[in-house]
Amino acid sequence: MKLCNIKVLVFFLFVLVSKLVIAQQQPNILWIVTDDHRYDAVRAFNKMLTGNEMSELGYLESPNIDRLTTMGTTYINTYCQAQGCAPSRSSMHMGRYPFRSGIYEFEYYNNKAEHLQATLPEQMAKLGYQTLRVGKLGVRIKTLNQNGKPVGYNIYQNNIDFKKLGRDGYTAWGKDWFYELDGKKFDKVLKNLEYFVTDKGEFKYTSLELEKLRPEYSGMAKKTMKDYDMFRHYNKKKGKYIDKGMILSGVSSREAGKTRDGFYTSVLKDYMNNKEVTFTVGSQTINGIDESKPQFFYLGYDFPHTPVLPPKEYRERFQQYTYKVPEFDEEELNTMPVQLKTQRSFGSSDHFTDEEKQKMVQDYYAFCAYGDNLVGQAVDAFIEYNKAKNKPYLIVYVNGDHGWKLNDHGSVSKFTPWDIDAHNPIVIVSSDKEKFPEGKVVRDFTEFVDIAPTIFSAAGANLKDEQYAYLDGMDMALVASGKAPKRDYVIGESHAVTGPRAFIRTKDYVFSMQTRPNKTRGINMEWALNASYKDLDPGLYHMPSDPKEINNLAFNQKYQDVAKKMKEKLINIVLGDNRIEVGWGKNADGTEIYRSNFAPGAHDYKLILE
Repeated sequence: MKLCNIKVLVFFLFVLVSKLVIAQQQPNILWIVTDDHRYDAVRAFNKMLTGNEMSELGYLESPNIDRLTTMGTTYINTYCQAQGCAPSRSSMHMGRYPFRSGIYEFEYYNNKAEHLQATLPEQMAKLGYQTLRVGKLGVRIKTLNQNGKPVGYNIYQNNIDFKKLGRDGYTAWGKDWFYELDGKKFDKVLKNLEYFVTDKGEFKYTSLELEKLRPEYSGMAKKTMKDYDMFRHYNKKKGKYIDKGMILSGVSSREAGKTRDGFYTSVLKDYMNNKEVTFTVGSQTINGIDESKPQFFYLGYDFPHTPVLPPKEYRERFQQYTYKVPEFDEEELNTMPVQLKTQRSFGSSDHFTDEEKQKMVQDYYAFCAYGDNLVGQAVDAFIEYNKAKNKPYLIVYVNGDHGWKLNDHGSVSKFTPWDIDAHNPIVIVSSDKEKFPEGKVVRDFTEFVDIAPTIFSAAGANLKDEQYAYLDGMDMALVASGKAPKRDYVIGESHAVTGPRAFIRTKDYVFSMQTRPNKTRGINMEWALNASYKDLDPGLYHMPSDPKEINNLAFNQKYQDVAKKMKEKLINIVLGDNRIEVGWGKNADGTEIYRSNFAPGAHDYKLILE
């Protein structure tokens, strides 16, 4: 063999060995996100925040998430950037604030817009990872085809989609668009047709529209509601519904483990045990694990998002407990900001009967307890998988994409800057105990935009490289070690339901305000600079004296200096420090990009109020 050929062979062997060494050092990563999950549904979080394990509302079970906090590092004061599913999940997947990405609510957007960067899983693929998503994603990203039209786009290499699982019967509850049923086509598409799957695999539907079109289904909606003891959200004036409104209480149509979340867990476990080159579940077939690559698993649970339908054994256990339902005094409305009044009116719940309120709270915490069990199963299977292969690992557990009200402020749902909607602790467990020590509690502020840089850094990325300059967050390992800059505040902005509203939160205060006169993108972006204080619809709450954020102090003369400083800081950051707004439009093409940058560098984490 010629000398030059030997040198080439040696070079390629060196490259191959180097890649294998790097892959061996890169941890396998499991990222878990729950949905609409209150922080007070976890005993360990309550203990850290209040000194008491149980919620102020009553009894809880969370042994597996509690165990995670003993195995790793808890970031107890983490806040989400937007209090709605889609914008919150987009901020996590992009590592960017809504005012830097231009994604404020449930709009569709595309990956070709010039200011957007590759998403978290796409960056992980560049770092050599094989990526998998199981369950709910909520990132409404598309790509543009050759004709410039938006089409479906997978940011994960492997996707086990929750809607497809539902169609295949891997669920207890689902909602989908139906073009036909029982082999017979409809004259028009039935949108968001709700269905339930029994333990025998039978499908039941709750749609009065379906019953009109198909007499053979007559009475099914009412019977299904009764069979599963379901209670839906209803308007005080319009009354109760059979087939409309969020399901706030009821029992699952299937046993534990056979719900949507149950199947997410078992499918992930089966995937890790799969030895074949492909993996099949129902009608979906994806690539099996490539063991030459490190693995990145994203597990998107639906619990405890509506429909709140815990399995029977959990529901019966929690019905033994009586809960202290949050009380609502209508005098709170006298000072409540107009935008927050609007949100609470959409989810108003104080008109429910005492029995309905009890069931709503009992079933919510029962559902959380069931989900806790599934989280424990997924974590244990993942750790076992890595130990068997002698691989380093990292687990990032995010307790909700945002929170949820249970008659707090007389309402259910989310979408506000109030603490119960925005406060979502994170736990990180790693085989590297120096970076993420066991049992450590970090009380410094952290944010959802920190998730992407933390995962990238653990995967071997150098965050100082120019390609990561777009990230808005910090490596949480550095926060835990005290090497990251201290945050005096956290921030966010959301447009869903309330209309454009941003918040800034310090240890003692939270200030929020309307940021735009309407949702029209790119017009009068500096409106708040010249708007009257009253038109900003301000909200200011003092957490030490008013932890439930009942008494709005925005117009209290004693607090005007605090309000002014927080208002100016918030305006300079979200409106003046590289703000992006995008006219995504019906085609989600994102060709109209608007910028505002009158206060560059305003977001410096520093805010002295006294």
